[in-house]
Amino acid sequence: MKRPTLEAVAARAGVSRATVSRVVNGRSTVTPEIREVVLRAVDELGYVPNSAARSLVTQRTDSIALVISEPATRVFSDDRLFSMVIRTVGAELETVDKQIVLMLAGTPGGHARVERYISGGHVDGVLLLSMHGGDPLPAALTRMSVPVVSYGRPAVAVRMPYVDNDNVGGAAAAVRHLLATGRRRIATIAGPQDMIGGQDRLTGYRDALRGSDRRSIVAVGDFTRASGAAAMRQLLEDDPGLDAVFAANDAMAIGALQVLRRAGRQVPADVALVGFDDIEAARYTDPPLTTVRHPIVEMATAMVRLLLTPPAERARDHIILPSRLVVRESG
Repeated sequence: MKRPTLEAVAARAGVSRATVSRVVNGRSTVTPEIREVVLRAVDELGYVPNSAARSLVTQRTDSIALVISEPATRVFSDDRLFSMVIRTVGAELETVDKQIVLMLAGTPGGHARVERYISGGHVDGVLLLSMHGGDPLPAALTRMSVPVVSYGRPAVAVRMPYVDNDNVGGAAAAVRHLLATGRRRIATIAGPQDMIGGQDRLTGYRDALRGSDRRSIVAVGDFTRASGAAAMRQLLEDDPGLDAVFAANDAMAIGALQVLRRAGRQVPADVALVGFDDIEAARYTDPPLTTVRHPIVEMATAMVRLLLTPPAERARDHIILPSRLVVRESG
């Protein structure tokens, strides 16, 4: 069967093609009575707008890019942060009849491909996730006319709206909790220092130790479970007498927990352990992981809503959500 056309709808409704176009494209210049007649004709004929032609008229694609600056091996690993953000963004966009376009930019070629796609006008906005220092995308996107919002404070000096959580305060709360339980030698497995989250959580750790007689004991990971295990082995070599560890995310904390168990250290009797993020797996470790809740769903939701709000109507261009300590059995 031939696809119904605007002309067919106009003939059925007894109005002009231009009137049908205005109704289909949501213009407010058509009277309610005429709009009802046109929509009845659309329904009777089963007319579906041609999205390509419609985008030429409206200058909208109804698509939003979610750009993750990580390789596929990281995005589709067991890291719950990425899957939760993707799921939340997709669901939030669905409520406003928009489509998520997932793009990975973990390599220079990936960065160039994303720039070409977005500069070609294929999306109405961009959500950025997991940016590293030196990432060229934030600066490149700010030179385009497309709206952009970042998940987390940008790692480079650009003016860009963002949604973040209180990384400094959350890390400090975790370390103060360890201090309050009498731990004397508190180490940290810091996140990558080319990412704002990694920097801020290390700052919170150091802020909490400042003014006490405890010294900083630092190893650096990359937010993966394997890096947490490697950092924990390094910490045990550097300071065998440590009695607490704050890991800058739960994945690294889980890796550290496995190393501590193999080394014969009981958690929390010998070494207390606290993570950050409160991913689902944190509840099911042995023992369950004390951690800092990173409001991933709330941040992803706020990021979409900030992007969809016109700049003139925004109360502010950045949102900081609170973090909360969740005490379980590991520390």
